[in-house]
Amino acid sequence: MPAPVTISLDAMGGDHGPSVVVPGIRSYIRTHDGEGVRFLLHGDEAKIAPELARCGLAADVCEIRHTDKVVAMDEKPAQAMRRGKGSSLWNAIEAVKTGQAGGVVSAGNTGALMAISKLILRMSAPGLERPAIVASWPTFKGHTAVLDVGANIGSDAEQLIEFAIMGEAFQSAVRGIARPTIGLLNVGSEDMKGNEQVKEAHAILRDGPFDLNYHGFVEGDDIAKGTVDVVVTDGFTGNIALKTAEGTARYISALLKEALTSNLQSKLGAVIAMPALKKMRQKIDPSAINGGPLLGLNGIVVKSHGGADAKGFGNAIRIAVDLARSDYMSKVGDNLGKLDAVFDHAAKPAAAVGEPLQ
Repeated sequence: MPAPVTISLDAMGGDHGPSVVVPGIRSYIRTHDGEGVRFLLHGDEAKIAPELARCGLAADVCEIRHTDKVVAMDEKPAQAMRRGKGSSLWNAIEAVKTGQAGGVVSAGNTGALMAISKLILRMSAPGLERPAIVASWPTFKGHTAVLDVGANIGSDAEQLIEFAIMGEAFQSAVRGIARPTIGLLNVGSEDMKGNEQVKEAHAILRDGPFDLNYHGFVEGDDIAKGTVDVVVTDGFTGNIALKTAEGTARYISALLKEALTSNLQSKLGAVIAMPALKKMRQKIDPSAINGGPLLGLNGIVVKSHGGADAKGFGNAIRIAVDLARSDYMSKVGDNLGKLDAVFDHAAKPAAAVGEPLQ
């Protein structure tokens, strides 16, 4: 029997709120069994209860924690921290801190989720300014975890090593890879290439005390090849790579649509090819894989796309459940502890809270 776990949900987050969150629970249960998983739904009971009834979800599986306060999708992170206490987002995260839930999922405001999560749960690593956002990147071999893709704009060597530690534990927990390979994104594979931060991180990952399966430097084309299981980079570079891949996927989709609707014959062919074309889009677009964990917090937080459908939200729940049931937190803690032997952890000034790039 799988270990029991409770997942806290911001039921009011995202573009659709309970009308997607609740069917997302049903989708998760139908697709992944859901044995031993309970849910705390934070939000307006008058809106959540009818959806639970419509989806046939019982009270022993889903518990409503009522609040009529919501963090708006366009609210600034600083405002959300000042005014967000008691909201569905705040309460959902608080349930993780108090031990009532093993993880939280929200499709709400990314900046607010990051800021409030950091405020309530705190960071597990002293050098991190913000939680790292990880993207599950489709490749020829499956999925590669790429981080950071937009939270920490500039990262020193210590932070890059922290990303490597967290990304390795994430791939092990969610993808079931025993010893994920790790690559450091660079402009070339030679040791002398790259800036000082990347070269320092490379040397420590190669020769340091960490029990990591470190491959070495990788280049941009190695991401889609699936050369390694985890690609590590700073949030500035990672966000550009992510947005470039998403834009390329949309460009290819537009070209195919234009070609397949140019005449009656091609339209008939498009009808037949549509299932394969949708599968291809999921293969080339990193944004098609819903559920991006915020790594580096003292707790499990998963961000769902604001416009995700029920199936997509169900996938975000799956990631949270897999992380909550794994040894992810302890594995990260063990390796982060080894950083003390490498770096002098003098107190660093706290970073101002701002919008993540993503």
